[in-house]
Amino acid sequence: MTTTEPVLGESGRELVREVLIHGPIARAELGRRLGLSPASLTRLSKPFLDRGLFVEGAVELAGAVGRPAKPLDVRVDLQCFVGIKLTGDQALGVLTDLRAKTLGEHVADLAGHSPEEVVEALAAVVEALAGSGGDGRAVGGGVSAEADPSRDGSTEASVAGAGAGGVAELAGVGVSIGGKVTGQQVVLRAPFLEWREVDLGGMLSRRLGLPVVVENDVVALTEAERWFGLGRGIDDFAVVTTGAGVGYGLVIHGRQVITPDTGLGLGGHFPLDPTGPICADGHRGCSTAMLSTTSMCASAAVGLGRLVSYEELLALAASGNAVAVQVVGTAGRSLGRMIAAVANLTMVGTVVLSGEGIGLVDVPVAASEMRAGIAADRDPDASEVRVLTGDADFGAWARGAAAVAVQARIGALGA
Repeated sequence: MTTTEPVLGESGRELVREVLIHGPIARAELGRRLGLSPASLTRLSKPFLDRGLFVEGAVELAGAVGRPAKPLDVRVDLQCFVGIKLTGDQALGVLTDLRAKTLGEHVADLAGHSPEEVVEALAAVVEALAGSGGDGRAVGGGVSAEADPSRDGSTEASVAGAGAGGVAELAGVGVSIGGKVTGQQVVLRAPFLEWREVDLGGMLSRRLGLPVVVENDVVALTEAERWFGLGRGIDDFAVVTTGAGVGYGLVIHGRQVITPDTGLGLGGHFPLDPTGPICADGHRGCSTAMLSTTSMCASAAVGLGRLVSYEELLALAASGNAVAVQVVGTAGRSLGRMIAAVANLTMVGTVVLSGEGIGLVDVPVAASEMRAGIAADRDPDASEVRVLTGDADFGAWARGAAAVAVQARIGALGA
C-alpha cells in the first residue's frame, strides 16, 4: 500500500473493512454481506489483489459444479501501526499488524505534563517501536519519513523486520487518552494532564511526519473489540472496563454510540450501592467507588491495616482471607449490578468486560457474586446476559489506540 491508491468509493472501503474484520472469507459470503454481484466483487477486489493487500486463501470446493472458491484475506503484515495509551505519568505503546495484533511493546515515562513534553514521550515510543521491528531488536532507521509525490506530499514511513521477510509500512499512529476528544485530533479535556483544547494529533503528526489519530481510551478499546475482539460479528453489545476508573461503551446495529458527552466518564458514576464508599467526586457507592482498583485497594487497606496492591488483593481473596473476600465479593456483586443495568437499559444481550482490573472475575467469589448481582437485577423471564471477558492486561488500551489508527487508514483509502 505504498503505491498510488486506487480511486475508491465507499463500496471499496467497505470491502476492505469486511475482509479485514472477517477474513478469510468466502467470496459468496462477502458478496452476500455487501450486496455485490460476483462481477462487481471481482472488479472491486482486483486492485487490492494486484497491490498485495488482499491474498487468496486455500481453494474451497463450492459444490459439485462450478469453480472452486478461493476465500479472500488481507496480508496482515503489509502495514504496521503504533498504538499508545497515555496516562498521567507514562506512554505505553504497542506495535501491531493490520488486525491490531501486538508485535512489540515499549513504555516511556513523561518528563512533565506540558503538551511539548508529552509529544516528545509519544515520539520516543513510536521511534523505539519502529526501530525494533516488533521483536526488541534494533533494526536501522527507526521512523524514516519521506515525501511521496504520488500522494500529494503526504509522508511514508517504514518498519524493517515487522513483516514476514521484509519491510512493512508504518502507516499510522493512534493515541488513546482518558478524556474528551474531538475530531480524533484535539483533546478538549484531560483532567489528569490538566489539559484543555490541546491539538495533540496535529502536534504529534508534525513531529513524526505520520498520520496520527487521537481518541478517548474507552471509545478506542470498544472499537478494537468491535473490529478485532470479542465483539467481532456482534451487532449489539456493550463494553464495561475496570481499572483505575470505570468505563462504558455501547455498540448498536454494528456502530458505536458516540454523543457530545462521550469522554466525560459518565458511566463511571452510575449508582450501585447507597451504602458504599465515596468516590473522589463525592458520589457514594458509584461504579468508580465500587469497582476501580484504587478504591478496592483503599477499602482493603482499612481492614488489613496496611497497603495492598490490586494483584495481592485478588490473591488474598482467592486464598480465603476474610477481608479480601469481603472487598472482592462486594466488587463482584457491584459489577453484576452494573452489567444488569446496562442490559436492562440498552436491551443488549452481550456485555464485554475489559481493562486491567477485570482479573477480578477470575476470583471465584467475585465471579459468583457477579452472577448473583446480574440475576438479582434482571427480570426472571429476561434472556440470559452473555458476559465475555477480555484480557486483563494494560496493553489492551494501547491495542485500542492501534485499532482506531487502522480504522482511519482504511477509511482514507482512495479518499
